[in-house]
Amino acid sequence: MVANGIDADVLVVGLGPVGAALTALLAQRGVTVIAIDKDAEVYPLPRAVHFDHEIMRLFQQLGVAEQVRQHARDLPPYEFRAADGQLLMTLPPPRETSSGWGAGYMFHQPSLDGVLRDLVAGLPGADARLGVKLERFTQDADSVTAELIGPGGAETIRTRYIVGCDGAWSPVRETIGGGLFDYQFDEPWLVVDVKVSADCRLPDVNIQVCDPARPTTCVLSGPGRHRWEFMLLPGETPEAMLDTAVVQDLIRPWDCGPVEVERVAVYRFHGLVANRWRDGRALIAGDAAHQTPPFAGQGMCAGLRDAANLAWKLAAVLDGAAGESLLDTYQVEREPHVRSAIALAIGMGRVVCLLDPEAAARRDAGMLAAKANGTTPLPPLQPPVFAAGCVLAGAPAAGAMFPQPTSGEGANRQRLDDHLGHDAWLVSRRLVEPVAGVRTLSLDAEALEPFRAALEDWCDKLGVEAVLIRPDRYVFGAGDPAALLTAWTQNLSPLRQAA
Repeated sequence: MVANGIDADVLVVGLGPVGAALTALLAQRGVTVIAIDKDAEVYPLPRAVHFDHEIMRLFQQLGVAEQVRQHARDLPPYEFRAADGQLLMTLPPPRETSSGWGAGYMFHQPSLDGVLRDLVAGLPGADARLGVKLERFTQDADSVTAELIGPGGAETIRTRYIVGCDGAWSPVRETIGGGLFDYQFDEPWLVVDVKVSADCRLPDVNIQVCDPARPTTCVLSGPGRHRWEFMLLPGETPEAMLDTAVVQDLIRPWDCGPVEVERVAVYRFHGLVANRWRDGRALIAGDAAHQTPPFAGQGMCAGLRDAANLAWKLAAVLDGAAGESLLDTYQVEREPHVRSAIALAIGMGRVVCLLDPEAAARRDAGMLAAKANGTTPLPPLQPPVFAAGCVLAGAPAAGAMFPQPTSGEGANRQRLDDHLGHDAWLVSRRLVEPVAGVRTLSLDAEALEPFRAALEDWCDKLGVEAVLIRPDRYVFGAGDPAALLTAWTQNLSPLRQAA
């Protein structure tokens, strides 16, 4: 796709999980990418520790699910306990998901980063440059000009687009402008990551201790690892809390046996959303676009959903299959779910962070009453459903993630996505004339045989002949197959969007 003095189609700034996933998704679609990161090596210490089934499905699409699985363990129940240890509430992971994977996973981020970096390194069209920093960039009607500095000195490159996956202090976001919406939630917590031995006495569940004397979290991370998070109390300083003796005093009551402390850091948990995710040829994703408290475990998940949403749209625009206004649907589709996730996390945080004993007692009583009634005061985050954007408004299932049926068990397990590739696809009861960029499959196709019953059941429940599924596995619409293909073509058409 590169010509006319352009060095690559896209410059991705930042090679954390979001930037690496975006780079890989673009390169797998034939887009040329220069991806830079200011650090020469993978950050060696844990940060995120959880991702959900939808993200494992994305790793499957990238071809690294089994490698990632080696550095993760299944999501355990999440227990809320009172200061005296009384069980207030349990959030068990769902037994079934629509993605063909377990409900969620606790993982070791440096290992995940390594898997994704190795993936990028092996993809034609992806040029990863480490130890390289973005100094500044400008854009015109046709391209982005970026000034970089790295081990070899300064360099200026031209690309069609730039995407900032460059974290909470994103220079790309600052250049785009527009400011941040602040949810006014700002709480400092001490994070302690440890390696544990096989005979460690830490619990095999995730625990939130709702103790007004010191709200505390204890969760699994990757295999052989745990994490504590301790809320800082009024008057405590980060410098004092980082003292080794203080850390040992905090973990001693857990009577867990010997542990090896990997990292101790103080973070401020807050909720922020950028007001502008795109300015012309410049876009942002991940922490550059939004930041959430960790209580719902959705920080990295949200960023990877950004990457999945944006990758196919950039590829379609660069290939000439869609007009640039398709990129406007990126924020339209992603921001509502990001805000839902942040609201849930802040709601959980406000439940957890109570320091007033009387208010905490009322909270505990309410949680116990909900448990007795078989209800929960903390409903789970609902999967994204796009009310607007690149969807066929009013069509059945439009904007929802398409479920991934599976077949077989263990080493013989098959998953639908592995048979369908990176394009959009139309699954239909009858064959229709295909269109460019959409793989058309009859329900009678041999590739669908292991999943036919599940697919027919899905169509039967909605009373439709066909479903058109976008490259990111979300439903464009369901209904008449020919009408779906026509609507898809019109929706993406550069001429129609320019009119």
